[in-house]
Amino acid sequence: MLKTIKTTIQNIRYFRFYTWAVFHFSDYKPQPVTIPRVAKWLSQFDEKDKQSIIDLLHQVNYISEKQTESLIVKLHANLWERLAAVNITSKNIIYVHLHDPGSSSSVMLNMLRDRALLERRGSHFVDSKNVRELHEITSKLEQGAIIYVDDFSGSGDQFCEVRDYLKDYIVGNFSEFFLLPCICEEAIYELGKRGIEAVAEILHAKADRPLHNMSSIIDKRTKNRLVEISHKIDKRGGLGYKSMATMVVFYRNAPTSTPSLLRGNIKQKPFVGILPRTTDLPVTS
Repeated sequence: MLKTIKTTIQNIRYFRFYTWAVFHFSDYKPQPVTIPRVAKWLSQFDEKDKQSIIDLLHQVNYISEKQTESLIVKLHANLWERLAAVNITSKNIIYVHLHDPGSSSSVMLNMLRDRALLERRGSHFVDSKNVRELHEITSKLEQGAIIYVDDFSGSGDQFCEVRDYLKDYIVGNFSEFFLLPCICEEAIYELGKRGIEAVAEILHAKADRPLHNMSSIIDKRTKNRLVEISHKIDKRGGLGYKSMATMVVFYRNAPTSTPSLLRGNIKQKPFVGILPRTTDLPVTS
């Protein structure tokens, strides 16, 4: 009886927050954000921590499907203008989608291809696993541009691993671009070492991530407490991959660098997240 009363009081107190979360993350694909799920997620925290948790969720830069499409089309149009200015035509542009685990590259390239009518313009499309085709096309064209497409890059590790393998099959003089709505400063550094230009709308700096050790967005005491909670949820990866603590989430998925406080545990046990990755969810038959 007492537990039921406490739950009812919480639901009344935080109902405005629940409705905001449902509206704000309305098209999150891995798992719909519903009022019961928001309530269950928030109920896992101590009462004294809940406002800080709510404030943290408001810090997430959520990119909906509509926004993703708009950004990638705009970025591409701007890049095309630049390429045209140096006499690189559509027939000398090669688009590469990255075939690495968890990548949204194929989805983003398909979206771009359809919205920008790229097939009609004579551009080339290559799967990163098809090195023979890449070699043949670059040998034939001799010069132009190679555009890699995705939605997000955190550390840059996955992209650079794929691209470092591909570079030996690129023949001729080709400028290389990584087209994506959001990239972290860590990835920018790795791309720079390889002479690849990032074409992105959002540069997600370390200072912009509330739980990153180089950020001062929130006060130290609150930050330490939230970091402590994250590590209690996941001792090894509380702040996500390489402790990057990124706060950009796309409609298709949350990056592996997202704090566990938002994602929850694998299989969502014992801790459930509000924005779990597809790989965090239990397998259902």
